[in-house]
Amino acid sequence: MSKLLFQPWQMRDVTLRNRIIMSPMCQYSTPDGVAGNWHLVHLGSRAVGGAGLVMVEAAAVSPEGRISPDDLGIWTEQQAHAMRPIVQFLHQHGAVAAIQIAHAGRKASTAAPFHGGAPLPPQSERGWQPIGPSPLPFSSSHTPPKEMSLDDLQRVRDDFVAAAKRAEQAGFRVLELHMAHGYLLHSFLSPISNQRQDAYGASLENRLRFPLEVAAAVRAQWPAELPLWVRISATDWVAGGWDLEQSLVLARELQKLGIDVIDCSSGGMTPDAPIPAGPGFQVPFAARIRQEVQIPTVAVGLITHPLQAEQILLTGQADGIALARELLRNPYWPLQAAQALGVDFPWPPQYERARPTH
Repeated sequence: MSKLLFQPWQMRDVTLRNRIIMSPMCQYSTPDGVAGNWHLVHLGSRAVGGAGLVMVEAAAVSPEGRISPDDLGIWTEQQAHAMRPIVQFLHQHGAVAAIQIAHAGRKASTAAPFHGGAPLPPQSERGWQPIGPSPLPFSSSHTPPKEMSLDDLQRVRDDFVAAAKRAEQAGFRVLELHMAHGYLLHSFLSPISNQRQDAYGASLENRLRFPLEVAAAVRAQWPAELPLWVRISATDWVAGGWDLEQSLVLARELQKLGIDVIDCSSGGMTPDAPIPAGPGFQVPFAARIRQEVQIPTVAVGLITHPLQAEQILLTGQADGIALARELLRNPYWPLQAAQALGVDFPWPPQYERARPTH
């Protein structure tokens, strides 16, 4: 019997060899936002390991949009050019190359986690002034963001569009907009962070406005034959914040704009949300959006076992399975998953002699 996890997935003119997706995971390892050897090996090993789609980490659309001074960027031609050999390697080894573009918003200007993760004040050597929908800091230790003006909104929209153009020039075949984890676009959606009283705040319709404007502008720039995904936090896990019911409204509006897939994560809006993390804890969000909106979804979050992944697909809860930390631990999870599920999935010829025989 064919296993769904290893069935191809076609979106527009792009076909994945299987339903296994490497989630975008920040590496905080790029001088001046320029990818290098670390990214080639880090991402390339997951393509060699059998993933159907390899998603490059959140690439900042502007210097102010970085989480840390060490973030990957896509605001210059040099940054896009540096990603071309990585994209070519991914495609050469059977994976579809994808990239997530992002703006950190009020969570910007912090040290990398392995350098302590503390907020960097604007007056510090490596810090800068964050921006956001309202002047509400992410935490008591974060710098309050500058409330964005209408000119700021237009500038950031333009930054996303320019980033999409550079991603196309670099050869990426799938693009994802980051509307999750408390970063800029998510911060417009959530009433916790968005307390504006103009056309971009207060009501749900107004809070949706800026993220939808960005999505529409990027969809118009991104080639019609290529898929555009959106990653959302389906809930803030905080009473009075963003939640699944509002996410359903957002997903319907994104579908109208030509978004192809909703990548369903959660959280990130507040530093102390009571998140009930456990195996597959975010899968119900992907299932509900897929069922009610009739749009393909990706499930992510503590999915670690091949049978668990297969069950999610068999029961119609998602169309794709995204792995994050599990693929950090084991770049060859897809090859081993095929073995566990009894699927004859090709190994790289260089590694064939290590393939288990039973």
